[in-house]
Amino acid sequence: MDNISNEASVIRYFCTAGSGMEQFVVDEVTRKLVAQDIERLQGKVLFSSSAHITRVKALKSAERLFLLLKRDSPLKLSAHANPARVASVLQSTLLGHRQEWTGAVMTWRRLQGVVADRTEASEGEELRGEEEENAGDFQIMKKRRKMDCGDDFTPGKCGRDTTAPQANQHSVPLSFRISCKCSGSLSRCLSVWEVSKVLGGSLSGKLGWKVDLRNPHIEITVYLRDDYCLLGIPLTRLPLAHRCYIKTTGLRSTVAWAMAELAQIQSGFVVLDPMCGVGTILIEAAQDHKLSYFLGLDLDDGQLHKASENVAFAELGDRIHLIKASSNDMPLASASVDAVVCDLPFGRKFGTKTGTAAGLPLILAEMERVLRVGGSLVLLLSPQLSFVLKKILARHDPGQSNQERRSGSQGVTPTLTQGTEPPTGPTTEPCPPLASLKHVATRRLTLGAIDGLVHKYIKTHT
Repeated sequence: MDNISNEASVIRYFCTAGSGMEQFVVDEVTRKLVAQDIERLQGKVLFSSSAHITRVKALKSAERLFLLLKRDSPLKLSAHANPARVASVLQSTLLGHRQEWTGAVMTWRRLQGVVADRTEASEGEELRGEEEENAGDFQIMKKRRKMDCGDDFTPGKCGRDTTAPQANQHSVPLSFRISCKCSGSLSRCLSVWEVSKVLGGSLSGKLGWKVDLRNPHIEITVYLRDDYCLLGIPLTRLPLAHRCYIKTTGLRSTVAWAMAELAQIQSGFVVLDPMCGVGTILIEAAQDHKLSYFLGLDLDDGQLHKASENVAFAELGDRIHLIKASSNDMPLASASVDAVVCDLPFGRKFGTKTGTAAGLPLILAEMERVLRVGGSLVLLLSPQLSFVLKKILARHDPGQSNQERRSGSQGVTPTLTQGTEPPTGPTTEPCPPLASLKHVATRRLTLGAIDGLVHKYIKTHT
């Protein structure tokens, strides 16, 4: 059953992704799934892979996963098109041939069957293991985690859920519903209700399917934009971004994972989050890097308590250690950590924009002090704090000209900062604080209602 996806059965998928996360998805499917024919769109990534479905559903950077039904050019509709014209364009563009739909449904059934078989086997093994364990708080937490993730959860593996109940392939007509999202100019001349009505009626007539808005066997998702049309079948009941190993959520899991990726963590590394909050970044990093060690600092007792619960919930207490301490005065030796990854608090939730900006130079100096030469510093900041950060580092960069300092505080650059030759003069003077941090990349990501900027720096010298 594990070999059901092989070189002879390449499947076409697409993922949704938060704004700014598309390249992370491209890199992940390339590395983990050996994906081919990758197409990057705004908020979407299309790819083909023969990897097993459980590996595809284990992607960490994507929001939702779909089996691709159709990718087409945008609809050609005017704002004054009559209903008959709208129905004709929708049918000709979205419906396609009967064989395309029946073939996609066969692939969907096959993928759902593989997941169901593996889930039943895993649950049987877990049940036998639980019978051998002693009763206690740890066992209770495991049971609670299984409940939170659905009946198909297995320890250390998640996302193995079926989208909907299985239909008898021959005797029971397939039930379905349409989920549609229109954006751009199309949203002004086409309603979601129109798309659902036309496509739903056509599928019922052509394939004999029955509409069921409450508990369908299958869901058809339609994305209509000014630059493309996409149709797909969701392959998971919950978003991929839902992490069954996290009890209390903090920073969005996909963003936390992306920050850990930018840090390029290696086996044996010691990774620090000096403002760990509920520990999301540390847990995401620890899930992917089994041979590294992680340290979280925070001054807030409430946050540390939640972080401790999350670490225990994820069964990572042997590799993630939490300490009550200030990021302004870390109880760590100089050059003692290999990477620093931190989401500095900002936004209405924290109400600390002024305080964080004022304390940023001292926080940066402490991060630079504990980071070893060659180590990575990855920071998530608001656009306002990013502006402050660039001004601070520009003032302390002896190799940066006035023109570069001005340009460094404007916009976002994805490349290594290019400095001029340092000024000539005495070489015995020590480098000023923060002079060792060299900019590598900046990524703008959407964090819901606001944007954040992820900055990466490398410590080049002591």
